[in-house]
Amino acid sequence: MTTATLNAMPARRGGNPIRRAEGWLDARGKAAWIAATVVGFVVFWPIGLALLAYMIWGKQMFKGNCSTARQGRFGHTAFRSSGNTAFDSYKADTLKRLQDEQDAFEAFLQRLRDSKDKAEFDQFMEDRARKQKTDVEGDALDA
Repeated sequence: MTTATLNAMPARRGGNPIRRAEGWLDARGKAAWIAATVVGFVVFWPIGLALLAYMIWGKQMFKGNCSTARQGRFGHTAFRSSGNTAFDSYKADTLKRLQDEQDAFEAFLQRLRDSKDKAEFDQFMEDRARKQKTDVEGDALDA
Protein backbone atom coordinates (compact mmCIF):
# COMPACT_ATOMS: atom_id res chain seq x y z
CA MET A 1 0.00 0.00 0.00
CA THR A 2 1.12 3.53 -0.68
CA THR A 3 1.51 6.19 1.96
CA ALA A 4 -1.42 8.16 0.52
CA THR A 5 -3.63 5.06 0.77
CA LEU A 6 -2.58 4.48 4.37
CA ASN A 7 -3.22 8.13 5.24
CA ALA A 8 -6.65 8.00 3.63
CA MET A 9 -7.65 4.94 5.67
CA PRO A 10 -9.37 5.69 8.96
CA ALA A 11 -7.32 4.90 12.03
CA ARG A 12 -8.66 1.87 13.88
CA ARG A 13 -7.79 2.90 17.40
CA GLY A 14 -7.32 6.52 18.28
CA GLY A 15 -4.63 7.95 16.07
CA ASN A 16 -4.03 11.56 15.27
CA PRO A 17 -7.31 13.15 14.12
CA ILE A 18 -5.44 15.85 12.21
CA ARG A 19 -3.55 13.21 10.19
CA ARG A 20 -6.82 11.35 9.54
CA ALA A 21 -8.48 14.57 8.34
CA GLU A 22 -5.47 15.36 6.15
CA GLY A 23 -5.60 11.90 4.61
CA TRP A 24 -9.33 12.17 4.06
CA LEU A 25 -8.94 15.55 2.31
CA ASP A 26 -5.98 14.29 0.26
CA ALA A 27 -8.04 11.35 -0.96
CA ARG A 28 -10.73 13.72 -2.23
CA GLY A 29 -8.39 16.21 -3.95
CA LYS A 30 -8.02 19.97 -4.19
CA ALA A 31 -11.74 20.67 -4.18
CA ALA A 32 -12.04 19.16 -0.70
CA TRP A 33 -9.15 21.29 0.58
CA ILE A 34 -10.71 24.43 -0.87
CA ALA A 35 -14.14 23.55 0.55
CA ALA A 36 -12.61 22.88 3.97
CA THR A 37 -10.85 26.26 3.85
CA VAL A 38 -14.09 28.06 2.96
CA VAL A 39 -15.95 26.26 5.74
CA GLY A 40 -13.10 27.09 8.11
CA PHE A 41 -13.43 30.80 7.27
CA VAL A 42 -17.21 30.66 7.77
CA VAL A 43 -17.02 28.83 11.10
CA PHE A 44 -14.07 30.68 12.66
CA TRP A 45 -11.73 32.72 10.49
CA PRO A 46 -8.43 31.60 12.12
CA ILE A 47 -9.26 28.01 11.13
CA GLY A 48 -9.72 29.04 7.51
CA LEU A 49 -6.54 31.08 7.63
CA ALA A 50 -4.61 28.13 9.09
CA LEU A 51 -5.91 25.80 6.38
CA LEU A 52 -5.03 28.31 3.68
CA ALA A 53 -1.51 28.71 5.06
CA TYR A 54 -1.11 24.93 5.25
CA MET A 55 -2.26 24.50 1.66
CA ILE A 56 0.16 27.15 0.41
CA TRP A 57 3.20 26.24 2.49
CA GLY A 58 2.38 22.54 2.54
CA LYS A 59 2.27 22.73 -1.26
CA GLN A 60 -1.15 21.06 -1.39
CA MET A 61 -2.45 23.81 -3.64
CA PHE A 62 0.35 23.52 -6.18
CA LYS A 63 0.73 19.79 -6.70
CA GLY A 64 0.12 18.84 -10.31
CA ASN A 65 -0.91 22.29 -11.50
CA CYS A 66 -0.28 24.04 -14.80
CA SER A 67 3.35 24.82 -14.02
CA THR A 68 4.29 21.15 -14.30
CA ALA A 69 2.54 20.87 -17.66
CA ARG A 70 4.16 24.08 -18.86
CA GLN A 71 7.55 22.84 -17.74
CA GLY A 72 6.96 19.60 -19.63
CA ARG A 73 6.16 21.41 -22.86
CA PHE A 74 8.72 24.18 -22.76
CA GLY A 75 11.20 22.91 -20.21
CA HIS A 76 14.08 20.50 -20.67
CA THR A 77 11.95 17.95 -22.54
CA ALA A 78 11.39 20.40 -25.42
CA PHE A 79 15.07 20.19 -26.31
CA ARG A 80 15.44 16.44 -26.03
CA SER A 81 16.37 14.79 -29.29
CA SER A 82 13.70 12.78 -31.05
CA GLY A 83 16.28 10.88 -33.08
CA ASN A 84 15.16 12.51 -36.33
CA THR A 85 17.62 15.29 -37.21
CA ALA A 86 15.30 16.98 -39.72
CA PHE A 87 12.50 17.16 -37.16
CA ASP A 88 14.90 18.33 -34.43
CA SER A 89 16.13 21.12 -36.70
CA TYR A 90 12.54 22.14 -37.54
CA LYS A 91 11.60 22.04 -33.85
CA ALA A 92 14.58 24.18 -32.85
CA ASP A 93 13.82 26.74 -35.58
CA THR A 94 10.15 26.87 -34.60
CA LEU A 95 10.94 27.29 -30.91
CA LYS A 96 13.42 30.07 -31.72
CA ARG A 97 10.83 31.80 -33.93
CA LEU A 98 8.18 31.53 -31.22
CA GLN A 99 10.59 32.91 -28.61
CA ASP A 100 11.46 35.83 -30.93
CA GLU A 101 7.76 36.53 -31.52
CA GLN A 102 7.09 36.43 -27.78
CA ASP A 103 9.97 38.85 -27.11
CA ALA A 104 8.72 41.20 -29.86
CA PHE A 105 5.18 41.07 -28.47
CA GLU A 106 6.36 41.80 -24.94
CA ALA A 107 8.40 44.76 -26.27
CA PHE A 108 5.29 45.99 -28.13
CA LEU A 109 3.22 45.74 -24.94
CA GLN A 110 5.86 47.70 -23.03
CA ARG A 111 5.87 50.44 -25.70
CA LEU A 112 2.07 50.50 -25.56
CA ARG A 113 2.13 50.90 -21.76
CA ASP A 114 4.76 53.62 -22.03
CA SER A 115 2.78 55.57 -24.64
CA LYS A 116 -0.39 55.27 -22.55
CA ASP A 117 1.49 56.56 -19.50
CA LYS A 118 2.89 59.46 -21.54
CA ALA A 119 -0.56 60.34 -22.91
CA GLU A 120 -2.04 60.31 -19.39
CA PHE A 121 0.81 62.47 -18.09
CA ASP A 122 0.44 64.93 -20.98
CA GLN A 123 -3.30 65.18 -20.29
CA PHE A 124 -2.59 65.81 -16.61
CA MET A 125 -0.12 68.58 -17.45
CA GLU A 126 -2.60 70.20 -19.88
CA ASP A 127 -5.37 70.10 -17.26
CA ARG A 128 -3.02 71.55 -14.66
CA ALA A 129 -1.89 74.36 -16.97
CA ARG A 130 -5.51 75.11 -17.92
CA LYS A 131 -6.49 75.24 -14.23
CA GLN A 132 -3.58 77.56 -13.38
CA LYS A 133 -4.48 79.83 -16.30
CA THR A 134 -8.12 79.95 -15.14
CA ASP A 135 -7.01 80.70 -11.57
CA VAL A 136 -4.71 83.51 -12.74
CA GLU A 137 -7.47 85.05 -14.91
CA GLY A 138 -9.96 84.78 -12.04
CA ASP A 139 -7.53 86.53 -9.66
CA ALA A 140 -6.94 89.27 -12.25
CA LEU A 141 -10.71 89.88 -12.59
CA ASP A 142 -11.15 90.03 -8.79
CA ALA A 143 -8.43 92.71 -8.47
